[in-house]
Amino acid sequence: MFLSPRHAKIIQMAKDHGRVLVDDLATHFNVTPQTIRKDLNDLCDQRLLTRIHGGALFPSGIENMEYEARRKIAADEKEAIGSAAARLIPDNASLFINIGTTTEAVSKALLDHSGLMVITNNINVANRMRIYPTMEVVIAGGVVRGSDGGVVGEAAVDFIRQFKVDYAVIGASAIDHDGALLDFDFREVKVAQAIIANARHVILVSDRTKFERTAPVRIGHLSQVNTFITDRCGIPSIRRICEETEVRLIETALE
Repeated sequence: MFLSPRHAKIIQMAKDHGRVLVDDLATHFNVTPQTIRKDLNDLCDQRLLTRIHGGALFPSGIENMEYEARRKIAADEKEAIGSAAARLIPDNASLFINIGTTTEAVSKALLDHSGLMVITNNINVANRMRIYPTMEVVIAGGVVRGSDGGVVGEAAVDFIRQFKVDYAVIGASAIDHDGALLDFDFREVKVAQAIIANARHVILVSDRTKFERTAPVRIGHLSQVNTFITDRCGIPSIRRICEETEVRLIETALE
């Protein structure tokens, strides 16, 4: 769904400050408080913000956002990250693609490749790539999560363990400043851990909003990946971890 420039700016302000207030926004945009209240109600209906008295909060903590809403957050950044990841993956490679809106951006950027064998637990990725005759798409079995089309659970873990691939493309719901990679669903985390363990080169794709969030379940640590692609990394501890553990850091905003 299309976001107006004012809606996009309101979301960015909420992301930057954690919350926005009706009166402040009315002054900033030179519109009436009634107009801002309608804006906030529309954004909250789309699960992009959480309504509070007098304003709205940017979703964080253990509250995960609806999948379609997450697609819209940092959409341009995710597209650039997807393109950068695709440039690292050659034709005729085998790879895992995990659940996530940024990993889906990678799958979109890979459509001009040929000879790929793609193993995924993401129904959206499988649907996008299966129609291309130069791609071989293998989808994991297991419980399909209705919210995002992710395949999770022990059956998916056992399936993933049958493979040893050239590349893995993974995401995370949050990245702690100590390098911990975090997610919300324990079942999804188990699949991600199996993917990391069975790939020769692990590519983590995540926009910078993930530094501002938290989640309760640990996937692993940044030091376990080979390449980390983000739009911009302004966290000194993350940059230090990448340098000390020889993780290649690619910032698309600087390219």
